Amino acid sequence: PESLKARRNAVVATLQELQLEVSVIVTIMSNDETMKQMETMRDSKTLIQYLQTHFEFKLELMETLYKLAKYRYECGNYSIATSYLYFYMLVMPPTDKNYLNVMWGKLASEILVQNWDAALEDLNKLRDFIDSSNNFSSLQLLQQRTWLIHWSLFVFFNHPKGRDNIIDMFLYRPHYLNAIQTMCPHILRYLATAVVINRARRSSLKDLVKVIQQESYTYRDPITEFIEHLYVNFDFESARQKLHECQTVLFNDFFLIACLDEFIENARLMIFETFCRIHQCISIQMLAEKLNMNPDEAECWIVNLIRNARLDAKIDSKLGHVVMGTQPASPYQ
Repeated sequence: PESLKARRNAVVATLQELQLEVSVIVTIMSNDETMKQMETMRDSKTLIQYLQTHFEFKLELMETLYKLAKYRYECGNYSIATSYLYFYMLVMPPTDKNYLNVMWGKLASEILVQNWDAALEDLNKLRDFIDSSNNFSSLQLLQQRTWLIHWSLFVFFNHPKGRDNIIDMFLYRPHYLNAIQTMCPHILRYLATAVVINRARRSSLKDLVKVIQQESYTYRDPITEFIEHLYVNFDFESARQKLHECQTVLFNDFFLIACLDEFIENARLMIFETFCRIHQCISIQMLAEKLNMNPDEAECWIVNLIRNARLDAKIDSKLGHVVMGTQPASPYQ
């Protein structure tokens, strides 16, 4: 349609106009030597002086660059937007009126081009900026942290270090745990999943259970209920039912679908480990029911656990039993 063509022409014209205005900055950005030199300068005043001396640089151009970066972002040119925003953050001091918006724009752009290393770096910078700022009211701080919690899910469920970082930020940073409990308890689903699939962080389970119990009156879903049934009520039948429901939840969740198989495997292991702490001799048939598996599958699964030295047990195939090894009981159990 003609209206769409006219709209496109207007957008292109505005883009060209803004691009022309900041041509000096574009020239600077295309010079690798200059950019390397700029990166070594930590002081904003020195950097601005250097640009004004060696190039026809004016500070007013930065406002136009900000507009151009936003326009590029709105047009879907995210990788170009990130380079403009990076330059802005390099030159301007953190006290600049646009600085917070630029940081948010940079994080969003890196997420949209799926550059997860840069996105994680931007996430940490933005979190430090929010936490150290004195310009926010208590309500604004809470709002900024809530936004950051939601945006961080893109990074945490795509970056290799995300599984550790989500636990550190959501569970062990009091301000962020407080924001989750106050504004968005549904985020507990993602925290709980991260703890379940991260075997190296089993020590966090105790703290997670405490938070889930505290928030159970405001938020529940099959994932948090699975943990509650298993570690608070020791109700294996309810935990089994919830594990079945968890599959549907994970399958339909944008962030969690990639963790589905891993979650089910680790959740079964958690049921099994908890069950083994209570019983010395377990029927494979009963165990299969608790793990939502058929007996042959369950036996094969247990054999693999024993083979990989993750379980001190023997299988009595004639009686169809798993006999647990003599494990010294912890005085705290």
